Amino acid sequence: MWIFLGIIVVLVIIYVVIYNGLVAARMHTQEAWSQIDVQLKRRNDLIPNLLETVKGYAKYEQSTLQKVVGLRNQLMTVSDDDPQAKMEISNQLSNSLKSIFALSEAYPDLKANQQYQQLMEELTNTENKIAYSRQLFNTTTANYNSKLQMFPTSIVANLSHFKPAVFLETPEAEKSVPKVSFDD
Repeated sequence: MWIFLGIIVVLVIIYVVIYNGLVAARMHTQEAWSQIDVQLKRRNDLIPNLLETVKGYAKYEQSTLQKVVGLRNQLMTVSDDDPQAKMEISNQLSNSLKSIFALSEAYPDLKANQQYQQLMEELTNTENKIAYSRQLFNTTTANYNSKLQMFPTSIVANLSHFKPAVFLETPEAEKSVPKVSFDD
């Protein structure tokens, strides 16, 4: 009977250790998403300042500016429970911001504006941080999903109803080779 009781105690301890490991991995995945969210908010806070600076130089680029503002507002209203939708809108916003970056070529005075340069540097740094945070999220997601599939962790995961996390994917449009043209 002592042997049976000892086996039960060991199994319970193993279950608790595995369960806690799964909880920690899930929390790391949620933390990684939170880091993306922080960087998206930072970018959203920078965009109005950048747009105000650019507006003075690019009045006829109003449609691009309106699109950026619309996407920023849309991004702020997406629920935190839907990371995939948030990333899709964020990707669209990143593409629109590329148009604003290109404006500095058309407006040499804008390119020389110190406020514009500082904002562009901050925005570029933020975009790099978003890219790094996405990479970290996918790494932690892979780690968590691997744990869900490995034996004996998979048994505990199934008994405790752990669900796999979804990877962030690069949109097809961003995978294509960009077209470089010097035509007007």
